[in-house]
Amino acid sequence: MHTWTALPAVALRRAGSVSDALAAVGIGDFRAAARWVHELPYGRNADRADYRLVLTERRGTCSTKHALLASLANEQAVDVFLTLGVFEMDGANTPGIDEVLRRYGVVCVPEAHCYLVYDGRRVDVTRAGTAPSAAIRFLHEERIAPEQIGDYKVAKHRAFLRDWVERTAPPLPYTWEEVWRIREECIAALEQ
Repeated sequence: MHTWTALPAVALRRAGSVSDALAAVGIGDFRAAARWVHELPYGRNADRADYRLVLTERRGTCSTKHALLASLANEQAVDVFLTLGVFEMDGANTPGIDEVLRRYGVVCVPEAHCYLVYDGRRVDVTRAGTAPSAAIRFLHEERIAPEQIGDYKVAKHRAFLRDWVERTAPPLPYTWEEVWRIREECIAALEQ
């Protein structure tokens, strides 16, 4: 994964509500917008499907932060695309969740992650300081619209998780719903 520095420094023009909101806080180009979003704290927004809340709540998740930037890219006609990927989240590729995984005796859980794609490169503004790494291997990837970070993303993630639990060998001692709750505990650990 690349960080915000891989994104273009295209000057922003007045082109829509996201562009206008970022101009109001003094942001003049796309890369600067990505840096600003990167520096905001990680945390769930009041409505997980409303990426515009990143602007007012001054925090966001991989979904809301990247959807906001994808919306900005749409307004600015910049070839940056929002992508949904599913990977096996573990303590190596997601520091801070080790204790939760150990408590349940699992090595990893599938996580749906949103990021940007620009010029053939995956760009993640939520993983501070990470360099391109082989530790994250995506099992599924698809381009989505910013409006798909709510119900669509959750449904896709849950369907993937159900299939993953059924295919895991040796079988897990948990249902897919229980694995979903373990995953929720992992996400909560990241917010601390």
